[in-house]
Formats: sequence, structure tokens, C-alpha cells
Amino acid sequence: MTQPPARMVDEIAEAPEVVARQAAGLAHPLTELVSCLKRRPPRVVVTCARGSSAHAATYGKHLIERTIGAPVAEAAPNIASVYGRQLNLKDQLFLAISQSGKSDDLIAMAQSARAAGALTVAMVNATDGPLAMTCDIVLPICAGPELSVAASKTFVATLTALQRLIAAWTDDPALDRAIAALPDQLTKATALDWSEATGALSGAQSLVTIGRGPTLAIAREASLKLKETCNLHAEAFSGAEFLHGPVALVAPTYPILMFMPTDQAAPGMRQLAEDLRAKQSALFTTEALPIGRDAPAPGRLPTLASNHPETDAVCLVQSFYAMLIPLAERLGVDVDRPRHLQKVTRTR
Repeated sequence: MTQPPARMVDEIAEAPEVVARQAAGLAHPLTELVSCLKRRPPRVVVTCARGSSAHAATYGKHLIERTIGAPVAEAAPNIASVYGRQLNLKDQLFLAISQSGKSDDLIAMAQSARAAGALTVAMVNATDGPLAMTCDIVLPICAGPELSVAASKTFVATLTALQRLIAAWTDDPALDRAIAALPDQLTKATALDWSEATGALSGAQSLVTIGRGPTLAIAREASLKLKETCNLHAEAFSGAEFLHGPVALVAPTYPILMFMPTDQAAPGMRQLAEDLRAKQSALFTTEALPIGRDAPAPGRLPTLASNHPETDAVCLVQSFYAMLIPLAERLGVDVDRPRHLQKVTRTR
């Protein structure tokens, strides 16, 4: 009897539609938030998140620091929930990111930040949850129900919501156009063939994911998903961090999955890739096909032609998610039911 497709398969496929419909749901709250931010620009932005949402916050840090110039700090939620300490956040922006909006420590930190005088924003999929009720402004991710334990379409939608925030905050028409094109790009990214990597990854005991700039968050998310859905130990680094010690791990039997950015960080990452290949590493990089070439060179995973560095990164994670399904099947793991995990994780 044929097994029905995993829920995660359907949810990966839903991502383009989610991104397409998101604009309408975000229009009003984004207008309200951007008006506040332009009227009183924050000197500091503080994010608060866990799991995949924390990786989205890393992506947001890159966007905000690069375009706005305000430093972005990651708050430790237990400062409020366990230690009862209030941070000095008066007139600053506090951005909590969560799918369910039910984690007690995030709620406590949002309450503390609001009491301290911060402008508090909840970027959530569940807009009727306690985190949303706590914050001044709610930015709906608009991903709809996600039943698979491992997040996929909600992560893609969160990255896109952050892009929409930055495009509105900076009045960036180029990013707006790239976001408008993203649903079609995501559909194409889902169909790319990354099967060359599955053999090496399925036989590994451990591996590394690497990114930089807009792809650092993608590398971190990939590392988490390899653990969640495939029971594979993976550790994420920026291209720069990897050279500070972890490069000693490089060996022909130690896979490295490198998510190449398409912005100013690209030349340094290409140089790192060349150095790793010279060390005979088991390296897989994401690279667009050169004009006139039908198939990528060995170790190069196909990507779409660059549209915009920020949306290019989102397409990379979509292709990665699609690769996870056959990888998990090869390893005999049910992607919808990761061992020891549940959909909503509540921490204090």
C-alpha cells in the first residue's frame, strides 16, 4: 500500500502561495509599525526568539544592521522569566518572533520590554495567542496551519515578513519587486535537484553548514533541520567563524554544506570554497549554473539565477527543505514525527 506523502512535503509546496497572500495580511500593521519607526527611530533593536524563529531573527539582524544601521541584539528570554531582570529598553524596538506565540519565556520578556517603555512587536503565525496579546503591534506571518513538527513554510514566511518590514521601512522598490517575484522563484527552487548531496549526507556521522551575510541564518536553520528531520548531527558556522578553529575538522569524509550568498559576502565565500576543495573536503556549495552549462560541476548544487541577495537566500532554504524529504527517506526517518519533539515547545 502506497504511503501518503509527508505533511512536510505539502507544507513545503505551500510556501509560494503563503508568500503571495501575505502582503494583504501585513499591509495595515506594517503601515502602523513603519509610521512609529520613522517618527521615533530606535537606536537599538532587540530580538527574542527560539528555534527556527531564532534563525529568522538572525536573518532580521542582517537586514536591519545592513539597511538601517541600528545594532541588533538577541535578548536572553530567561533574563525576565527566570531572573526577573528588566532591560533598559525605553523607546527602543523589541521584536519577538514565534510561530505559536505560547512560549512562557518569550511572553515574559515581551511583558518586561513593554513595561520598560519599548515599542513591542510580535511577529507570529498565531495572532490570537498570548504573545500577540502582550505586544503593541502584531505582524501576522500568515502561513496558515502547519501540522508537521518541523517548521518549513512558517520559516519561509517569517523571512519574507522581515523583508517586507525592511522594504517598507527603507522605501526600497528593488526589494519590493524581488518579494513580488518570490512566489514564482520559490516554486522553481522547490524543483531543483540537490540529490548529489544526499548520498554523502546520509552516510555522515556529523557535518557542517556554512553561510555568511543573508545565508548565515539559512545555514543555522539547515543545521537544526538536519537534526530534527534526519537525526543527523550538524553544526552551523559563518564562513569567517569556520576558519577560527573548526577548519581543523576538514576531511574527505566530513561533509560541508555551504550556502553561497549573492551579495558582497560572495567573493570571500568563494575563496573559502576554493581553499576547502584544496584540502580535499567533502564540500557541497550552492551555485547558479554558468550560462551555457546544462549541469553543475561536481559538488555544486544548482540554484536559480540571482534575483536579489535577500530573496536568493530564501530560495536556498526552500531547495534545502525539498532535499530533506528524500534524505530522511533514505535514512528511514519520519520527517513528520521527529523523536522526542512536539509542535509547540514551551520553555521558561
